[in-house]
Amino acid sequence: MPPAPTPTPKPTDADAARILIVDDDRLFAGALADLLNREGHAATIADTAGKALELLASAGKDAAEFDLALLDAHLPDSDGLALLDTVAKRHKSTAAIVMTGYGSVESAVAALRSGASDFLVKPLVEDELRQSLARALRQRALLAENSTLRHRIAADEALRNVVGSDPRMIRVLGTVRAVAAARTTVLMTGESGTGKSLFAHAIHDLSPRRSGPFVELSCGSIPETLLESELFGHVKGAFTGAHADKPGRFLAADGGTLFLDEINSASPAMQLKLLRVLQERKFEPVGSNRTVEVDARVLLATNQPLEHLVNIGHFRQDLYYRINVVQIELPPLRDRRADIPALASHFLEKQSRELGRTIVGFSPQAMDALQHYKFPGNIRELANIVERAAVLAQGQTIALEDLPEHVTAPQPRPAAKEDAPWTPMTLEAALREPERRILVRALEANNWNRQSTAEQLGINRTTLYKKMKSLGIDGPEQ
Repeated sequence: MPPAPTPTPKPTDADAARILIVDDDRLFAGALADLLNREGHAATIADTAGKALELLASAGKDAAEFDLALLDAHLPDSDGLALLDTVAKRHKSTAAIVMTGYGSVESAVAALRSGASDFLVKPLVEDELRQSLARALRQRALLAENSTLRHRIAADEALRNVVGSDPRMIRVLGTVRAVAAARTTVLMTGESGTGKSLFAHAIHDLSPRRSGPFVELSCGSIPETLLESELFGHVKGAFTGAHADKPGRFLAADGGTLFLDEINSASPAMQLKLLRVLQERKFEPVGSNRTVEVDARVLLATNQPLEHLVNIGHFRQDLYYRINVVQIELPPLRDRRADIPALASHFLEKQSRELGRTIVGFSPQAMDALQHYKFPGNIRELANIVERAAVLAQGQTIALEDLPEHVTAPQPRPAAKEDAPWTPMTLEAALREPERRILVRALEANNWNRQSTAEQLGINRTTLYKKMKSLGIDGPEQ
């Protein structure tokens, strides 16, 4: 390597970088590593694209991330530009410089278009190398600063549509913020319409993958015969009607997030395939023997209790334990009625903007009707009811007559028993039976899971056990 024509100052500690050299020429790579180490950097060598990807994948887990990668354009197991493309997609915080012994304008343009910070021709000139490294690291620092700013903005935007002050929702928000930065698989549970898709988007927007794709698929909306192709893709001729290769949702989510809703509807065969791709992060498209590796974070949701489906043999136990790493339970709207006014006002404000009208709120009678309605469709149903009311409203306030009849009709209430002669008893004894009924109903709703029941009731598990014992509740009642 020719000596530098003029001395260049060595980098300070702030400028020192962790650099990955990817080149199969061991003598050249060793000399380059020695030079970079003398300059104050920390150089690591990989002689194949496969080894480079292993080192990059382990960065952030076993070691610090690489600041920069110096990639040879011709490698024994891969084209250098293909490796550059993978680095650009999967390791966005790592800058890249392409090196080649066969320089051409076309090669340089291709490298820069693929995400390289610079293009250098061998033999390298030390001063040119230093300048190229400095430019790449400055560019990386600016991108990191911009990414941090975008992340803060995205954090506000991601949770802007989450409205309410119910304690359970506050806990949900805390969990969302905690898991967003990790790669952990998240399972969201709750009835249809409780906002599972909204929170999946929020986790993605708050995560380091936010610049990558967010891909969503409802497993229950795809016929079983097409679900495998939809998830994993297929090759031309794999089945009747497969006229061309098609990438699946997993590949579409490479470098980003894949949200699988209604996972409870997947067949046992599909569950087995999902288990494999979650464990190994690789799969074969339908009709192909070629194994495809994918880097997609997977979020899942179910509107049925998976524990119950496991117990009756409709859901694989090993898949359940694999996806139930962090569970986020979204309560139905009828259990957080105090949030209905804030949610209704939020949806009304949105509709007012879209309609270009000034609608300032709800009449007391209309809001009372909303707060007493059971909302079987949860938040989605509330949004639709408010949209309808905003379109039909004649004045600047949503009136009772603007709401659908099924909302304004008197809501059925449990039939009261006929008045019976008063039996003298203490207040403690009189309250015993209602408390017992509440506990039994809560336990049944949670499939007799004590931990979930205690969390739902806002008490700790020890208190729940004591109450069950004092009220004579031992297990599922016949």
